[in-house]
Amino acid sequence: MTDRRLTLMAVHAHPDDEATGTGGVLARYAAEGIRTVLVTCTDGRCGDGPGGVKPGDPGHDPATVAAMRRQELEASRDVLKISDLEMLDYADSGMMGWPSNDTPGSFWQTSVEEGAARLAELMRHYRPDVVVTYDENGFYGHPDHIQAHRITMAALEMTALTPKVYWTTMPRSAMQRFGEILREFDEDMPEPDPAEAAAMAEIGLPDDEITTWVDTTAFSGQKFDALAAHASQGENIFFLKMGKERFGELMGMETFVRVKDSTGAAVPENDLFAGLR
Repeated sequence: MTDRRLTLMAVHAHPDDEATGTGGVLARYAAEGIRTVLVTCTDGRCGDGPGGVKPGDPGHDPATVAAMRRQELEASRDVLKISDLEMLDYADSGMMGWPSNDTPGSFWQTSVEEGAARLAELMRHYRPDVVVTYDENGFYGHPDHIQAHRITMAALEMTALTPKVYWTTMPRSAMQRFGEILREFDEDMPEPDPAEAAAMAEIGLPDDEITTWVDTTAFSGQKFDALAAHASQGENIFFLKMGKERFGELMGMETFVRVKDSTGAAVPENDLFAGLR
């Protein structure tokens, strides 16, 4: 052990991903004096525009959306007390199958080697003790999430660093409960078709395959406020409808799979920094 400040690096695809998947751990570890570094890979230009206008619809201006989402990201950073924000500023690729997947300069069209080289430089600068990103399917198949996973794992191979490495996930038990609560707050929501339901059932992992359960209940208010900073994005409105108390009940535990470790800390564990302090 040294006197060097412990550092967490979270590599995310879009503005608002930091709040959804890791808002609790970012807030918790910042409060514990750990340096928190957020790397956001894209500019979010394929998100909703002002007034909820969707990509491809009249009035959706990607440059305006990107600027708006950058401001929202800065506000979320302030809420979560993130120490350092790094933007790779690739163009948002949109959902899988969208024409924007093929746009030159989009993250999905960027070579893994190029993105990884830039990220490796940031890793050498910050020397993270813990790195968090998505699994190889980007949790739910979004191209930018998949690409964030690829460049993170490649960047680690380019450096001599040996951080603990985690992929975000959700326990299947929580995914089922999430679906029930979603319908509770939106009574008009149609039942998913069988194929969609089957795909949803494959998201996340069986509870016994999750290595790391971090209780962030005490920081769920900050996580809620960070999502509120991204309120322009329609997918966040559901969470905000819950109110802070119910949100904390549902979103107070953040879960991960540990995929690289040199500490020998036993699993299951309740701390990303187990074995490091």
